[in-house]
Amino acid sequence: MSTSSELIQNTIAGHASTVMAFEEACSGVIEEMGAKCVEALEAGNKVCFFGNGGSAADAQHFAAEFVVRFTRNRKGLPSLAFTTDTSVLTACANDFGFESVYARQVEALCSPGDIVVGISTSGGSANVVKGLEVAKASGVTTFAFTGAGGGRCGELADLLLAVPSEITARVQECHLIAGHLICDLAEIAFSDTVSTISGS
Repeated sequence: MSTSSELIQNTIAGHASTVMAFEEACSGVIEEMGAKCVEALEAGNKVCFFGNGGSAADAQHFAAEFVVRFTRNRKGLPSLAFTTDTSVLTACANDFGFESVYARQVEALCSPGDIVVGISTSGGSANVVKGLEVAKASGVTTFAFTGAGGGRCGELADLLLAVPSEITARVQECHLIAGHLICDLAEIAFSDTVSTISGS
């Protein structure tokens, strides 16, 4: 077997075994998170996401699927990714430090009844932790997506999705599954709503 073939087989096997452990460990909390999101959205609140690097990309991905759609046509659901506004991010990093870039947006844009989802594979990203701290102090519901253990993010989360792995890539792959499932659960609840946008 070639080195590349071995790498591919081992990676896929590692993914499969992690997903199986993830299903057992996290199915219940995914269901709870989906129900909480539906409750918040039905009350006119929003779901906000933030993270760094690949987790920043996940934040944008999940927010886009709430606002636009996942698999069903329905009305747009209010969601924001706090990773996208370069003017806000750079002004805040310059004036208050990079650790404050998500906390400042939580302070400005979130209210009790909203949900914030902090995504950190380590559970210890300083700016994600600070965003969750401000949300918690403000009465905003907090979710954390992390790897094994949960870290400080897990301590701040009303609901914690801790993937049972310490391998960043495997954790990120399971975060993507969880985000898709939560969006799908919310979308089912709103599947009978009609968008004002032509064609949906």
